[in-house]
Amino acid sequence: NRGVVEATFLMLSLATMGALALRAGPLVSRGASTRLSALQMSTFATFKTSKGDIKAELMMDKLPITCSNFADLAKTGFYDGLTFHRVIQGFMCQFGCPHSKDPKSPRAGTGGPEPGSTYTTPDGTTITRTGGNIPDELIEPISNEVGTLSMANTGMPNSGGSQIFINTKHNAFLDYFDPSTPSNHPVFGKVVDGMDVLLAIEKVPTGQGDKPIDPVTVNTIEISED
Repeated sequence: NRGVVEATFLMLSLATMGALALRAGPLVSRGASTRLSALQMSTFATFKTSKGDIKAELMMDKLPITCSNFADLAKTGFYDGLTFHRVIQGFMCQFGCPHSKDPKSPRAGTGGPEPGSTYTTPDGTTITRTGGNIPDELIEPISNEVGTLSMANTGMPNSGGSQIFINTKHNAFLDYFDPSTPSNHPVFGKVVDGMDVLLAIEKVPTGQGDKPIDPVTVNTIEISED
């Protein structure tokens, strides 16, 4: 019966529109549409280092709190001029402490963002860095595989800030969903270009505290969307 089919189609269409409205806000809202578009785009971070470029894709759709924090710090120049302060061959390369701008600083590895500073996620939520830290985002079982970007922390809950590390080995024991250790390091990105540069950084000679003898500097991090 054509009338029954048309009525059924109309009901399905209305149901679909209702679901979209619940997820994205009013269909006429320009802001909601912009935020939805942002969530659908791919976000990349290009590390412009003294050894060459490393390009990584951020998992913005999966970990918006963590990725938006990193992207905001990059866009505001927080990371400009910082150095890799801890490099361990066959493990990882760590970066993101503001004190590492002086590669000889004994405080390198202890700093983070300005306490109370804020940033916004793609859905418009404002996040406050309480004490300079962000909320743990332990929601996606993505393993710390080779080439992945992961949040560094002190081991305490909600203690991540600006410091990250890039895995050069599959470090499954760092996964929050690995019950063999108490480590909780969420993966929020993966290198898509420049692995040779990362491996070159991994092999630099290091001294006390695993600091590179000759500093490896990140001149800036460029955020782009595609």
